[in-house]
Amino acid sequence: MGAYSVNNRLGGTQQNLSTSYKTIVALTAATATLRRAHIYDIMMGAEGAPNATDCAIVYDVSRQTAAPTATAATPNALNPADAASDTVAAVNATIEGTITAASSVLTISLNQRASQRWVAAPGSELIIPATNLAGFALRALSATFASTVVVQTLHNDL
Repeated sequence: MGAYSVNNRLGGTQQNLSTSYKTIVALTAATATLRRAHIYDIMMGAEGAPNATDCAIVYDVSRQTAAPTATAATPNALNPADAASDTVAAVNATIEGTITAASSVLTISLNQRASQRWVAAPGSELIIPATNLAGFALRALSATFASTVVVQTLHNDL
């Protein structure tokens, strides 16, 4: 079991937010190994220039059953002695994956000038199932903030 980090600055082109959710980071079990993993830390915040009028950005973590069209990103081991992650990461989606209806497990609304760090209480980690293409989409939207955000995740392979 190792600890890994993924963020949407690892590849692809960051997508501007709109009134519809944009997947910033998606994490699923690797098809070849199908092992569970758990997300225990998420950091998020606006990166682009702020809107002239203060506004909100809604961040969401929902279950997905099909991966988005996005850039593959290799999870970075926090300990360089660890093996490669058994989790597949996709960043900066251009086409959304399939999100399970009413499956949001975490929603945070922030002012555009704020950032947030969510750390799971012990036993409350978000479990990525050992099921092909199933996992979590970390998404964001805003009615008025039309620039980019950064999402950073930390996870353990189980």
